[in-house]
Amino acid sequence: MLPSRSRMRRGDEFAAAVRRGSRAGRPTLVAHLKTRADVGTDGDSPPLVGFVVSRAVGGAVVRNKVKRRLRHLMRDRLHRLPQGSLLVVRANPPAASARIEHLAAELDAALDRLLRRRGPAPQARTDGHR
Repeated sequence: MLPSRSRMRRGDEFAAAVRRGSRAGRPTLVAHLKTRADVGTDGDSPPLVGFVVSRAVGGAVVRNKVKRRLRHLMRDRLHRLPQGSLLVVRANPPAASARIEHLAAELDAALDRLLRRRGPAPQARTDGHR
């Protein structure tokens, strides 16, 4: 499972990631990423990941199954996220019937897109100017 220290729990963190973060959509899921520079946290804090699975996905049993699968998949991808970032993964209704391999491929595609948009880290200037 996803480490406890990497789980997003506060509503304001979810809201910040969804409202002000970058978004990458796929048929089975949508990922929202808010990076450390945007969040204003220190570089030592771990990335936080939260999941949103609405009733549109299915009943309680189906929703919990989808959440478990997404948590399991994110555990192996946590190292790709920048320190201090916030990631929210929202499941769409097709996630209920998707195989875990398909969910993994879609999650990878969404993360690749979000991390590519971030671009390279800004370089420190050595000429004394900021």
